[in-house]
Amino acid sequence: MLILGLSGFFHDSAAALIADGQLVAAAHEERFSRIRHDPAFPAQAATWCLQQAGIDQSQLDFIVWFEKPLRHFERLLETATAFAPRGLRSFTAAMPPWLEEKLWMPSVIRRHFPRATNAALAFLEHHQSHAASAFFPSPFQKAAVLTVDGVGEWATASWGTAEGNRIQLIRELHFPHSLGLLYSAFTGHLGFRVNSGEYKVMGLAPYGQPVHADIIRQQLLDRRSDGSFRLRQEFFQYCHGLRMTNRQFTRLFGIPPRTPESLLLQCHMDVAASIQVVAEDLLLDMARHVHQQTQLENLVMAGGVALNCVANSRLQREGPFNRVWVQPAAGDAGAALGAALFVWHHLLGKPRKPPTPDGCRASLTGPSFDSPRIQSVLRTYGVNHQHFSDEKILTQHVAQLLAQGKTVGWFQGAMEFGPRALGHRSILADARSHSIQTALNLQVKFRESFRPFAPVVLREHAHKWFTTEPDADLPYMLFTAQVHPDKLTQLSATDRHTLLHSPDLLQRVRIPRSLIPAVTHVDSSARIQTVDHIRHPKLHRLLTAFENLTGCPVLVNTSFNVRGEPIVCTPEDALACFQATRLDVLVMEDCLIVDKHFTPPQRTRLTAQSGQQPDLRMLRQFALLWMLLNISAVVTTHIQQRPTWVPLCLSAVAALSIPAIVYPALARPLFLFLIWATTPLRWLTSRLLLLTIFTGLVCPIALLLRCLRHDPLQRHPSDKHSFWQSTDRHTSSPLRPW
Repeated sequence: MLILGLSGFFHDSAAALIADGQLVAAAHEERFSRIRHDPAFPAQAATWCLQQAGIDQSQLDFIVWFEKPLRHFERLLETATAFAPRGLRSFTAAMPPWLEEKLWMPSVIRRHFPRATNAALAFLEHHQSHAASAFFPSPFQKAAVLTVDGVGEWATASWGTAEGNRIQLIRELHFPHSLGLLYSAFTGHLGFRVNSGEYKVMGLAPYGQPVHADIIRQQLLDRRSDGSFRLRQEFFQYCHGLRMTNRQFTRLFGIPPRTPESLLLQCHMDVAASIQVVAEDLLLDMARHVHQQTQLENLVMAGGVALNCVANSRLQREGPFNRVWVQPAAGDAGAALGAALFVWHHLLGKPRKPPTPDGCRASLTGPSFDSPRIQSVLRTYGVNHQHFSDEKILTQHVAQLLAQGKTVGWFQGAMEFGPRALGHRSILADARSHSIQTALNLQVKFRESFRPFAPVVLREHAHKWFTTEPDADLPYMLFTAQVHPDKLTQLSATDRHTLLHSPDLLQRVRIPRSLIPAVTHVDSSARIQTVDHIRHPKLHRLLTAFENLTGCPVLVNTSFNVRGEPIVCTPEDALACFQATRLDVLVMEDCLIVDKHFTPPQRTRLTAQSGQQPDLRMLRQFALLWMLLNISAVVTTHIQQRPTWVPLCLSAVAALSIPAIVYPALARPLFLFLIWATTPLRWLTSRLLLLTIFTGLVCPIALLLRCLRHDPLQRHPSDKHSFWQSTDRHTSSPLRPW
């Protein structure tokens, strides 16, 4: 049985295909469209998944969407009425995509898969998809489940239990009270992009002190001991505005919103440290409550907040669970996989055997390119390269280049699924270098200088270099560890004086000297990835060769991309990135490139409009409609006894539409011209219509509901001992979009 899971329209769209319960392929839409965090329908990712499996659309048994679109729309309407007459701008911005496409998801899916006539459609709840992505690929037979993110339909966090092939979510928190949105509010206030810059806040936090943590706890939160809470909405604007925070939020902290790309000050670092520690506290409280209620030894997690590796590590270290497993694609992309697995195991009742070591296939589920294909690309662009027929010689040569301080683009095997590069689409460098972090940040990645890099280390030696258990398995960069004390020494008086008088504020921190400074953050932590010879055999051999040369089994591993672009997918992407940066070496499979004197591939970055090009079916329908309109005009002009040339011209136009019905591509220029010509009129008409609806319908309903004390967003103070709510799953059939 073939099941295709899909997620999209918000951020990190993705597709995942399973065959008889086994993961076959999974990929992000952004890797194909080259638009970072692409929210578009995952058409290209889904097409690739089907091609990878060698099947046609007609062979699909289920197509599963990762959330309930109509329930999501209900939440938008409830929010609009709760805040009206405020929120007109956000209402007019949010409604057009919903009215044009998102409300009609069954039709949208059928349009993208016209031959999948026998495939049943299913619509899961957002946190059901997250929960399934967390449990079914996990190595546990039985576990507690905790999902935490910004928001799904209504839920912002949920918990429950899972055993065998069943998942039961028991309680959830509801919008607008959200740990993910709280963290995103601070992300936006610090000048980073919401839904993509949260990891920057996490990386900035160790530079500061949590001096504002008590203000956050006392002024922004109405908190309970079981991890449930409510946010005081008078400080936020994400429900009814185009920004996350408001002026009252700014006055509370006395720190104005930071302009993107402006200088980072100590106050910004302190704010980052404060929200990080509060987020960790809330997550830890949730986990303790879940353990108290379930009495289970294992915990699985998903949702965007589960990508906070610092919080995960504290939960593993201080929490009540013996083992914590986090979905490597914990965000909305991974929900596509969870949706497909939920249908297979939970809906269809198929048995499940816990996979070993897990069911994610090391997250290596994307496109791969063999050596002949890569060599063909290199010849096409005239790239001088060296081909190695012996992999041992290649890895030894690359290890020598790394030991000489070279930065290496490492393009091998299948692309990773999830936000992390795990050694197949990576940039590698010598972790012992004191200058490599600055060089990579400023000359290769073109990103902020404070951003730390992750270490990739041989699993069998990880405990000698980091504070991990012997043979600890940490393959996904989802946990941090301290650099082993034996690998740290204190700064000399001279070095400390130099740092304290540095003009760069980020360097005026007492950083311990490390044997691996390129991957040691200011608090001596590192977001570790362990490598074994089973999941990453080639990378394991490279690390082994590097250790034999240097005595160090650790390398810098960062994603193979530049700031603002997705991780590279194809050989063409890798060549373009290699030439546009100061990378020293590019290794693609068994080909090594040093010379950058070649014609670069065109960097095909689609725009939002180009991502919505009409397909042949749409063009054929347009040609037929155009012909019918002209025929109607002919009849009308004939009845009105207009001059003869008028119906003759219209008849000619109608006749010209006939070839376009047979060959739809002929209608494309006219279709695009009409779209372009009518865009201003459509924009104005839609805004006027939405203004009329908002003022004439939403505002009166809002006034009535306030008189009735209707409070769906739970904004009023409450003395409840807990804010967790029942999930009420019995009204939610997976076969309906509501």
